[in-house]
Amino acid sequence: MQTYLIDAVNLLLRWLHVIAAIAWIGESIYFVMLDNSLRTPKAEADRQKGIFGEMWAVHGGGFYHNQKYTTAPDKLPNDLHWSFWKAYTTWLSGFALFVILYMVNPGFYLINPDSPWQWAANMSGWQANLLALLFLLGGWVVYNQLCKRISPTMQRDGLLSIAVAVMMVVVAYLSTQLFGGRAAFLLTGAVMATAMSANVFFWIIPGQRRMVKAMKAGDAPNPLDGKRGKQRSVHNTYFTLPVVLLMVSNHYSFLYSHELAWVAMSLLIFAGAVIRQFFVLLHAGKRQWGYPAAGVVLVILAFWVASPDSQTADPSDRDTQVSDVGDNQIAGLIEEHCVQCHASNPEHAGFSAPPADYAFDDWDDILAHKAVIQQVVESRYMPLGNMTEMSDEERDTIAAWDE
Repeated sequence: MQTYLIDAVNLLLRWLHVIAAIAWIGESIYFVMLDNSLRTPKAEADRQKGIFGEMWAVHGGGFYHNQKYTTAPDKLPNDLHWSFWKAYTTWLSGFALFVILYMVNPGFYLINPDSPWQWAANMSGWQANLLALLFLLGGWVVYNQLCKRISPTMQRDGLLSIAVAVMMVVVAYLSTQLFGGRAAFLLTGAVMATAMSANVFFWIIPGQRRMVKAMKAGDAPNPLDGKRGKQRSVHNTYFTLPVVLLMVSNHYSFLYSHELAWVAMSLLIFAGAVIRQFFVLLHAGKRQWGYPAAGVVLVILAFWVASPDSQTADPSDRDTQVSDVGDNQIAGLIEEHCVQCHASNPEHAGFSAPPADYAFDDWDDILAHKAVIQQVVESRYMPLGNMTEMSDEERDTIAAWDE
């Protein structure tokens, strides 16, 4: 019953997280589109009122007329629309999912037994959890300091963009060295998602509140508040597509279990950013096809880097030659190292159903998933955290299995 309740909470949290993320990202993309689609008002009266730009649109059988002011309107309504709860709900529900799925079982999902740093490979569960929290916090602190020190008045945003890009490569590298593959991709995405939510909480909304307060008092708002909010909002829009990809990456072990996973991850982050740039410019009436072309090239490079051929040597080059692998030998290894979790009824392993619906307590099921088994075993992704202590010789045996 406890496992069932955990799964139920997991489902509801995941549902909430996806709904909130769709609402937040959708609204963010809409406002970026709106901001880049504005045209100079045609009516002189509108220009005299301080209207910077306008956009006419048709949707759902109705017509809409959006206007943006560069100065304070004559009167601000009391029911002014604010955009922040969706961002906070997305982060809070995502963090709750991370606690339930990863921090409850850090030995399975967080610890990287193959880390090149011995202290990381030998971490206890609470140490891995603490390191994950510090990783998220440190990511925000470094990103925020880059913004404040490199472009505090928004005059060097180009240089800042380069610095943030370098930072994400470093984050991708460190995450894959410190944590297990699935957690590494998730935590890299979570660093960006934390920066996005923190941008809203610490910069965008406070700046907007100060501007509204000044306008209602009849004072001129500080233009830096608007510029800072715009800067952080722009960063958020370029983080969006990479974050979504990294959050769904845990379904694809070929990507996060590769020894060059950090390179593939970095390429995919940049691909998402340049593809987003294409749509940003498209809303402004510019069709720069070089950006999606560059994004496709980066995606192809990422999958080339993550391909098995770029990681696995030819079987004839193995130091340990394995031959005449029999069915009984394979069945014994899977029984010893896999069936504890991947069984039709794995309640004893803390699951209410076999992970990923892979049950290996039947030989026909083992044969049906032979390629998957060999891939995750040879890449060292499975067993999770090597909890069942599969040896290199046993991995070679499964890799050499050829019915």
